Amino acid sequence: MKRKTMTFVLAGILGASLLAAGCGSTSASSSEQSSADTSAAASSAETTEEASSEESAESTVAASSGDEASAAASSDLSGTVGTDGSTSMEKVISYLSESFMEEYPNVEVTYNPTGSSSGIQAATEGSTDLGLASRDLKDEEKDGLTQTTIAIDGIALIVNPDNKVSDLSIDQIKQIYTGQITNWKDVGGDDAEIVCIGREAGSGTRDGFETITDTKDQCKLSQELTSTGDVIQTVAGNPNAIGYASMADLNDTVKTLTVGGVACTEDTILDGSYKIQRNFNVITNDSKELSPQAQAFFDYITSDQAADLIEKAGAVPVSKANK
Repeated sequence: MKRKTMTFVLAGILGASLLAAGCGSTSASSSEQSSADTSAAASSAETTEEASSEESAESTVAASSGDEASAAASSDLSGTVGTDGSTSMEKVISYLSESFMEEYPNVEVTYNPTGSSSGIQAATEGSTDLGLASRDLKDEEKDGLTQTTIAIDGIALIVNPDNKVSDLSIDQIKQIYTGQITNWKDVGGDDAEIVCIGREAGSGTRDGFETITDTKDQCKLSQELTSTGDVIQTVAGNPNAIGYASMADLNDTVKTLTVGGVACTEDTILDGSYKIQRNFNVITNDSKELSPQAQAFFDYITSDQAADLIEKAGAVPVSKANK
């Protein structure tokens, strides 16, 4: 289209030059030539405008087609995606699932809060699409399974809001949970017996806590509970209790202790200064191909799009840790 415009303009210039050189053209001819030049320029402008309008229309149609294709893909995908495992990951998976199901209204994502070890076992047996584990796979569990970390979580030490204690060292935590320190007055609190609350065997939170505090198989617990929510509720209701819970699930019914003077926050988890932290992992079975809907959900929760949702759920997106 540009070449055609240029041809019309050059023709006008050439006509004007011939007249200026005195080639014998009459005044009438000059007028006719000027009229022709004007007509040609107008024709060129119309051609260019029409081409521009056609290109704009084509772009609009292409964009519309892309949106329609995306919408069609979302509506075509249907079925159920099963997740099973860590209770500490409940809030993160809830945020991710709700957002995914808004985008794919014909897909339902289910969540079975059975604990990390059970989630890993379910992935091994193929009874769930995605296992959820708030701990890393052990050597004996790695055969045939793949671990994908989507977030990092702090394990917070919590007490009743009325407890005077605000900070404990890793060593003090170890002594409390192994029964060497049994009274709050020995760590700056009231003269009262310490009630240790923990998670059940197989819990990823318990595994992470005991590994970092070096208390594995040594903890003397007053109660073993099967979910993070139960731990928080029990500590909130007992002025002498201490427990540990996922940072992602904390609320104002309990007080969070600093550990060695460091608060459990996103920044201290990222820089490593808060020591009691662990990974949130999705476990897949290498020998079991994911269904289209399960693959779409897996791709969604491991994408950059998921980072904001993970952060809103109270955990630290692994993409931030890798920067």
